[in-house]
This record gives sequence, structure tokens and C-alpha cells, in this order.
Amino acid sequence: MSGFDKDWLTLREPVDLRARDENLMAVAMETVAKARHPVILDIGCGTGSTFRALSSLLQKPAAWRLLDNDPRLLEEAMRLHGDAIETIQGDLNDIDSLPLSSATLVTASALFDLCSQDFIKRFAEKIAQADIGLYAALNYDGAMHWSKFHPLDEVVTANFNAHQLSDKGFGPALGPEAWKSLAAALEGQGYAVKTAESRWIMTSNDAELQTLFLNGIVRAVLEYGELDEAEIRDWSEFRHRMIERDDSLCRVGHQDVLALR
Repeated sequence: MSGFDKDWLTLREPVDLRARDENLMAVAMETVAKARHPVILDIGCGTGSTFRALSSLLQKPAAWRLLDNDPRLLEEAMRLHGDAIETIQGDLNDIDSLPLSSATLVTASALFDLCSQDFIKRFAEKIAQADIGLYAALNYDGAMHWSKFHPLDEVVTANFNAHQLSDKGFGPALGPEAWKSLAAALEGQGYAVKTAESRWIMTSNDAELQTLFLNGIVRAVLEYGELDEAEIRDWSEFRHRMIERDDSLCRVGHQDVLALR
């Protein structure tokens, strides 16, 4: 999987933080606090957004291992947090090499909708063998809604969701269905699984993020190739005008998954 742009990650982080289900975060951190020497492994860590979201909720100090395949993002995470974290560069596809030793909990954010059924199955089996829980937040669930209607909203969303099923580096992605498959795979391994909605709500204060998000939708729909380019351009220009007028509220569905033994 190729790395994400750190500016995109920076812009989405406050929206992610507002969206995360507070109850699941609290339960996850209570579980970590029960360990004698808690260790958290954050996979696909980016610049450390999960660390920033959860570390202040911990009731006792924990060791954090942040794993990503992108050295630029790891370098930024280290610049931001220094000795508070350990960074590890590694390929998540090599599930057998995940640094799970002594880990109390695995965390991930906005990751599993990029993954295939096979990856999710192998990952669930691996953490179950190690008897480690999982907190996986912000898995895209396929829902997109805008406060200002356009006739192409539904078909653009459908095309975008279809594009999400392409290979993102972990085999054919499950996209919007991934969170359900993840929950089912973990339940099949004997975990008690809880899920909760973590919906993005982007307002006029998030105009720059909305613009980047919109541009990403347009690229994906163009690549998918079902809609005429003129139709996509009309939809895109309408959406950009709404952002420029501070008249665009955008909701994007996500789901959080917590699996504990």
C-alpha cells in the first residue's frame, strides 16, 4: 500500500477525532489499563493520529509501537512524539511478522476498508493466536450525504463505492463491507465484538478537507469509468460552488469495531 499524503492526514484528524465513538474508546483504554505492562501496537499508523486520540485517555502509561510502510510518515510521527513512541517500518501484508510480542491491544484507524477478505481472515486468526484485542476505528461504510441535493449524488456514491473494491495493496478491497467482515471474522475467533457508528460531519469549517475529499471522489469515479465525464464535471462544479459559498454540510459514514476476549 502506498503512503497517504501527510497534509490529507492532518486535515482529516480533527474530523476523525469528533467522529470516533467515545464509549468504544473508553472501553478499549480501560482494557489496556488492566494490563501490568500495557503495550499498544498501532498498525497503518500514519503520523500517529490514533496515538494522539487515545494516549490522553489512558489511566496508566503504556508503550506504543507505531507501524507503517511509509518512512516519511514514520519520520513525521517521530518528529512529533519522540521518545513517547517506537516506530517500526513494515509491510502489513507480512502478517506473520507483525510485532505482536507482549502487545496488549492492536489499534488501527481508517485501514480495514482498504483490505481484502483474505487479509482480514488471516489478520483475525493471527491476533487470536496471540490473544490480543483490537480497536479498529473509522472504517468507511459506504454512506455519503450532502445538505444540498444534486441529482447525481446517489450514482456518484455508488460509483465511488464500486471503485473502493479495487486492490489497495491488500488484495481486492472489501470497501464499505469491510467492517462487517472484520466483526464477523473476529466473532468467529471467539471475540466479543462491539461496533458503533463514527460518522464524519464536515462543515464549512472543514472546507479544505471537503475540497480534497471531493477531488478524491472525482478521481475515483473517473477511473471507474461508468459516468460521462461531462456529468462528473457538472456534479463536481456544483459541489465546489457549495463549498465556496460555505453552504455545504457533508456526512460520511464510518464504523468503529472493538473486539476483546
